[in-house]
Amino acid sequence: MALTNRAPRTNPDGTGPQPPRGAASLGAYVRAYVALSKPRVIELLLITTIPVMFVAAGGVPPLWTAVATLLFGTMSAASANAMNCYIDRDIDREMRRTRQRPGAMELVTPRGALAYGLVLAVGSTAGFALLVNPLSAVLSAFAILFYIFVYTMLLKRRTAQNVVWGGIAGCMPVLIGWAAVTNSLDWAPFVLFLVVFFWTPPHTWTLAMRYKEDYAQARVPMLPVVASDRRVLLECLLYSWATAIVSVAFWPVAGTTWFYGAVAVALGALLVFQAHRLLNRSRAGVTGARLKTMGFFHLSNAYLALLFVAVTVDPLIANMLA
Repeated sequence: MALTNRAPRTNPDGTGPQPPRGAASLGAYVRAYVALSKPRVIELLLITTIPVMFVAAGGVPPLWTAVATLLFGTMSAASANAMNCYIDRDIDREMRRTRQRPGAMELVTPRGALAYGLVLAVGSTAGFALLVNPLSAVLSAFAILFYIFVYTMLLKRRTAQNVVWGGIAGCMPVLIGWAAVTNSLDWAPFVLFLVVFFWTPPHTWTLAMRYKEDYAQARVPMLPVVASDRRVLLECLLYSWATAIVSVAFWPVAGTTWFYGAVAVALGALLVFQAHRLLNRSRAGVTGARLKTMGFFHLSNAYLALLFVAVTVDPLIANMLA
């Protein structure tokens, strides 16, 4: 056994020593690179990709197109996430929520994270271009570049509106899914693009309220760091209203059935009601953890998932009724 006189590295939270990097198993490296891809974020993006393909196809999309789009879409999102971790590894070490990420814990070298992200970016773009269509490849490449250069490098550390405009990258899977099936764009996917665009700020800000001390320590000017709770929750309410209204607008624009319309109205009413409730609690003087902003965060996750389930099911109902 090789000996070393180097002291073992410690975890960022000080809970104990990490094993030397050389002692890591192949499985540990694989898990580290998977974590670098932020699989939970990718799941959220795929929730919006698959349903729009059903709408674009007027039913079940071609199997190969769906599989290829999900594969290369996953690679595209993973590449952006990995390069985000590469760029943000300094602030990730300072935040409780992110200090266990592989880059922050040095389970993956900076060079390895960057190379991993670049390889995935090239592979996903080439895959879309060769096996799906050129338009989906262009949209995928745009999403990667926007997330890295506009959100991560330009907006995130400079403005409280970072997630508003940076969220455009997270809206792109809707357009990519539509383009993959039709090799074109239309008003319907742009309406769903706006649903995700307006949904993103209240979803992100209610999470950021829970971790605003972390963002403040890392000097990231998220809105909850630079504005009062009441101001943040008022903006969350306005964006929730916009989300609900645009989601209902998809009904006539896409020509969906009553099923989607009913689901959109019901879910939108619930989202707006909970946003009103949060703002009223803040106006009544409730602060900190007692505001229970994480409840709205989890609700917004469920809202988006259920709304896009309705988007998926509606074309199937339309075909049954035809």
